[in-house]
Amino acid sequence: MYDHPLFVQTLSAFTHTLLRTYDTQTMLEELTDRVSAVLDLAGSGVVLAVDGHLTLASAMPTAVADLERLQEQEESGPSWDAFRTGEAVAVTDLRSDEHGWGSFRDGAERLGLRAVAAVPLELGEWCVGALSLYAAEPREWPEEDVAAATALADMATGYLVNASKLRQQEQLAEQLQTALDTRVVIEQAKGMVAVAEGITVDEAFARLRRYARERNLVLRSVAQQVVSEGLRP
Repeated sequence: MYDHPLFVQTLSAFTHTLLRTYDTQTMLEELTDRVSAVLDLAGSGVVLAVDGHLTLASAMPTAVADLERLQEQEESGPSWDAFRTGEAVAVTDLRSDEHGWGSFRDGAERLGLRAVAAVPLELGEWCVGALSLYAAEPREWPEEDVAAATALADMATGYLVNASKLRQQEQLAEQLQTALDTRVVIEQAKGMVAVAEGITVDEAFARLRRYARERNLVLRSVAQQVVSEGLRP
């Protein structure tokens, strides 16, 4: 049975972090650590889908990381099943299970892991990865445990989506700033050419554009040369 007070504390901590700037990798590492504590696990791991292939993103301890990499190589195991079906997978005892995960099952036994569950990381109709849970002894996976793991998986998905939106916003801000900087340089260049050549600002702008077009140059670079190097087109 999961630790409900610790679960609530974990959700609260993740919610507060979501409102601040954060590192996605650090968040995923924190997730695997927290979910292991909440559910009293031997370890847990997160894999993310990249071009339809699951790739290890975070896992603890090393034994779990090794198993996640094995699934990555074999394209078979609980994480893959959860990813492909969009449904939680729960196995009480790998020794008596018949899922057909031969290499994974053998690897788990070598590493002293007997029970496993996996829940998908879902974004609407899309599955973007999976969160896997490991126990050292045979273990039932009650609905409450799976629900708690699913809630944390949903939180992780929210982090990933939010990080993507933040990057998009940062990229947009950078693009807008670049556009503003470009406009400032061009306006400066227009004024300098107009004064130097005794022509109107519109004529200076036309001359800058013609110079850039004839030489297959970007207008900003021509304007920058006018401002910084004294170019007179």
